[in-house]
Amino acid sequence: MRNSMLIAIRELKERIGSRSFLLFSTLGPLIVLGFVYLMFAFGGQSKQHWNVLVADPTGIMENKMMVNDDKSISYAFANDYIEMEEFADAKKYQLYDALLEVNEKVLSNKVGFVFFRESPSIRMQTRVQYQFERRLEELMVKEFTSLSLKDFRKIKQPLSVNFRDVYDPYNESSDLSGWVGMFYGGVIFTFIFLFGITIMRSVSREKSNRIVEVLLASVSPNQLMIGKIVGVGLSALLQFVVWVVVIGVGLYFMRETLFPDMLNAANMNIHDLTLQVDSQSYQDTAFASREYNQFVELVYNRVQFVNMTVFFMLFFISGYLFYGALFAAVGATMGSESDGQQFVIPLIVLLCLALYGGYYSLNYPESPMVDVLHYLPFTSPVVVMVKLAQGYYGPGHVYEIYLSLLALISSACLMLGLASRLYKNGILQFGHRVRLKHIFKWLKKS
Repeated sequence: MRNSMLIAIRELKERIGSRSFLLFSTLGPLIVLGFVYLMFAFGGQSKQHWNVLVADPTGIMENKMMVNDDKSISYAFANDYIEMEEFADAKKYQLYDALLEVNEKVLSNKVGFVFFRESPSIRMQTRVQYQFERRLEELMVKEFTSLSLKDFRKIKQPLSVNFRDVYDPYNESSDLSGWVGMFYGGVIFTFIFLFGITIMRSVSREKSNRIVEVLLASVSPNQLMIGKIVGVGLSALLQFVVWVVVIGVGLYFMRETLFPDMLNAANMNIHDLTLQVDSQSYQDTAFASREYNQFVELVYNRVQFVNMTVFFMLFFISGYLFYGALFAAVGATMGSESDGQQFVIPLIVLLCLALYGGYYSLNYPESPMVDVLHYLPFTSPVVVMVKLAQGYYGPGHVYEIYLSLLALISSACLMLGLASRLYKNGILQFGHRVRLKHIFKWLKKS
């Protein structure tokens, strides 16, 4: 164990002293912060005007929405049922950006549906929901109570409005939260690929220049392999910590200096939102506080960074051990550096398939295939990150995370065992072309 730690420290010092390590540690998080800044600055600038068709077959709305005009939204009314497929495809409806469905029970169940063609900003969603609710309040006061409109708004229940993609009404495709998980999974496999390649090149270089013969005079092959994997892994972990610190400080700086008003409801333009309605309630302020960029809401309100980062570390370490052992085994079995390049492409394809597994789970979270990818060691790190960001179905399903982690750790231990045999029996073999019969032969030898 002592020898493995000495080798790990040597590998760590060699890695952190390289230019590539310093460059990736500084430029990497700065590039991420640059993208975040662009999303904060321009992410809310989606379509600035909406044409909304209100399907009101029972005439509840009386062909009216607002007392005053809203420059952001234009409403048209259809006193008939409109099928969702018809709205999505019919030529006469293509000029409308969204369909607001008003059913005959809306005054009692307080539920409405908006089917959109392009995902609206938080600001646009807020305006539609707010204006729809204000109109229903007027109708309810007129129809059912003797209260004044101001008094009624103090005791009213909020309206629930579901925004759905007209081309994806069952919300099977991903949301922004899922993309956060995809980002975490992408970071895992980016680090695994970069540092896995480092392990493979280090092993093959020492093998080709015969330094490994000198090293094996003092340490065993298993100690050498474990030391390399741990040393390179510690450098990857250190680099990730640098990323977390730089990105965390950058997000705090942006929140406090560049975008301070976006998260302060007191700075919102409530007057503009309510369009000169005399009576403003606490809910008016709550609606106004949502009128900021959806990426700001995602980063500062919806992402559970502590929980995500803890599981990120667990799956990163386990996934790194699994793939690191695989890269070390490839480096040890190759007869020359050029001979081993043929194995890089399958490893890249394997990592790309893992990322595609995350993307697939992003778009089809309830697919049976996702349940399979969730437990496969090749794909589980990114799939679990996506599902964790989207949210598991309930407390009864949280065990799936730990079961997937257990499967990955078990697979990593198995891969380390197989890699140690290949490393031990192949590290001193030179000038050969790698064949499957060699690999099976070395795996059989203890």
